[in-house]
Amino acid sequence: MTPLSNQSRHWLGVACGVAAGAWLGAAEAPMKLVTTGMSPFVVSLGMVSGVFLARFTLPALLKGTDYVIADVRERPHLIVWAIVAGMLWAVANALTAFAIRDVGLAVAFPLWNLNSLVGLFWGWLLFGELPVARERSTVRVVGGVVVLLTGACLITWASAQLAPASSTSGRAAAGILAALGAALLWGTMYVPYRKSYLSGMNPLSFVAIFTVGELVTALALAFAFGGGPREVYAQLSAARPVLFWLFLGGFCWVLGDLFQQYATKYVGIARGIPLSNTNQLWGLAWGVLVFGELRGMGTTGQVMIVAGSVLMALGALAISLAAAPEHELHAWEAAVDRECERYGLSRDRVRASMRGEDPLAATHNTRRWWEWVMAATAVGIAVWLATAVTPLAVHVSGAWIAALVTVTLAILLGSGLLLWRRTRFS
Repeated sequence: MTPLSNQSRHWLGVACGVAAGAWLGAAEAPMKLVTTGMSPFVVSLGMVSGVFLARFTLPALLKGTDYVIADVRERPHLIVWAIVAGMLWAVANALTAFAIRDVGLAVAFPLWNLNSLVGLFWGWLLFGELPVARERSTVRVVGGVVVLLTGACLITWASAQLAPASSTSGRAAAGILAALGAALLWGTMYVPYRKSYLSGMNPLSFVAIFTVGELVTALALAFAFGGGPREVYAQLSAARPVLFWLFLGGFCWVLGDLFQQYATKYVGIARGIPLSNTNQLWGLAWGVLVFGELRGMGTTGQVMIVAGSVLMALGALAISLAAAPEHELHAWEAAVDRECERYGLSRDRVRASMRGEDPLAATHNTRRWWEWVMAATAVGIAVWLATAVTPLAVHVSGAWIAALVTVTLAILLGSGLLLWRRTRFS
C-alpha cells in the first residue's frame, strides 16, 4: 500500500470529518422521541444498544476479529483509555437526551458542539497541534472554529425565539446546562481518541473496546435513575414500538463516530472535531425540515438561520483549507515518539500507521465463521424490532426524510470508498 503524502492525509481527514458531520447529525433525529414522554435514560439506553452491536459488528466485518484482538494485545495500555472514553460518551449522550427534551434539537446542537473549543484546547496542550499562534494554518483553524461557533450561536438565538413560554423556567435552564455538560465531556473524550492513534491503534479496534465502557455506563445510569432493572425492563418493553428508531439512531451514530475517529487520526483533534461538528447543519435540517421545529418563524429569524448556516459552512471551509505545516507535523511525530517510548512500541510501525499503512494486516487477515454470525444476529435484532414499529407520535415529513437519507447515503459511499482505496481502513 502506498503511504499517504501529507496533503493526501489532510484531505482524507477532511473527507472523513465531513462524512462524520452528516451521520452524527442524522443519528440525533431519533432522539426527538424524548418528546413523547420516554425517560431520557431509556432513550439513551435504546440508542446505545444499537451502538453496542454496530461497534462490534463493523470491525469484525471490515478487519476481522483476529486483527482486532492482535491490535489490542499490542497496545494493552489503551484498553483503559478506550473504556474511559466510552464512559464519557455514555454520560454525554444521556445529557443530550435531557437537552433535546428541554430546549429542542435546533437549540441544543450548537451548545454541545462547543466541544470544538474543548477539543482544540486539548489538542494544543497535549499533542502539539497548532503550535505557533501566528502561523497561517493556526489562524485559519482558530478563525474557522470561531466563525463556525458564531454561526451556531446565530442559529441558537433565532431558534430560541420560537421557544414556548415554559422555556424560561428552570427546566430550560437545566437543558442548557445538560448541553454544555455534554460539550465538556465530548471535548475531553477526544483525548483518548488521539492518544490511541498516536500509538498506532486502528480506529476499528479502538471502538470495539470503547463500546464496553459506554454500554456498562448506560446500563448503570438507567438502573440508578430509572427505578432499577425491573422498571427499566418494563419501560423498554412498553417502548418497543419505537426502539427500532433508537437502534437505528445508534447504528448511524457509529458510522459517524468511525468517520470522526479517522478524521481525528489523520488531521488531529483541532481540525477533525470542528469539521465533524458540521453535524449542526444536519441537525438543523432534520429538526426544521423533518420535525418542523421552527414552523412559524418570522422573516428575521429565517434570515438569521440562513446567515448562521452560511457562517458555519465558511468556518468549515477555512478549517478544511488549513493543512498542518511542516513544523506542526514534526510536533505530531514528537508526540508519537513519546507514546512509543512510554509504552515500548515500535516507532516504525506506529509511524507507518499514521501514514495510512497497515502493518498488522499482513499477518492477521483471517476471517472466522462467527463474524458472519455476529452480523446475522445484528440484522435479526433490527428486523425483530422493526416488526413492532407503530406510527410515531410526532409529526414528520416523509419527503424530507427521503431526501436527507439519500444525501447521507451518498456521502457514506463516497467517503467510505475513499478511505478504503487509500488506507484499507487503516
